[in-house]
Amino acid sequence: QVQLVESGGGSVQAGGSLRLSCAASGYTFNTVCMGWFRQAPGKEREVVATIYTRNGLTQYADSVKGRFTISQDNAKNTVYLEMNSLKPEDTAMYYCAAKSPGYFCTLVAGHYVYWGQGTQVTVSS
Repeated sequence: QVQLVESGGGSVQAGGSLRLSCAASGYTFNTVCMGWFRQAPGKEREVVATIYTRNGLTQYADSVKGRFTISQDNAKNTVYLEMNSLKPEDTAMYYCAAKSPGYFCTLVAGHYVYWGQGTQVTVSS
């Protein structure tokens, strides 16, 4: 059974940093696309970043390019999201997600099959 467990959210002031972690289990880690998504109240869930764990290829939403970095640790079956220069508009519930093995990364939340429970990130001005 696939499980994704996020951690690392919290409250920070604008300009601060946080690192989110997503621990995965139940499948061969380096065979899938994994992504971070976020959803603010009243808004649709949107992609933040994706990583294809087979080759490390990454994609980012324009709003976070240059500030956020997605990475993987195959030994720990974990994907990270390093968030720097945080802005109030980054405030949202952040979710880790994974596609079924063998599928390339996309930027559409509906293409991801497995989801974590989410971790809240709050950035104050």
